[in-house]
Amino acid sequence: MRFLEAFGRFWWDFVVGDDWKIAAGVATVLIGAGVVVSSVGGGGAFVAPLVGVALIAAFVAVVAVDVRRR
Repeated sequence: MRFLEAFGRFWWDFVVGDDWKIAAGVATVLIGAGVVVSSVGGGGAFVAPLVGVALIAAFVAVVAVDVRRR
C-alpha cells in the first residue's frame, strides 16, 4: 500500500507541481483539442498550431492572475 501512495504522490507532484492552475489550464486545452480533433472529419492538422497558441495563452493568463494577486 505504501508503494501505491508513493507512486500516486510522485505523479501528482510531477504533473501538478507547484501550481495547480497551470496544470488545469493545460489539461483544459488538451481536452478541448481532443474534442475538436475527434469532431473534425479527416486529419485535423490545423489544430496543432491552435493548441500551441492556446497553451501559451493559458500560461500567460495564469501568470498574469498570480502577478496581480501579489
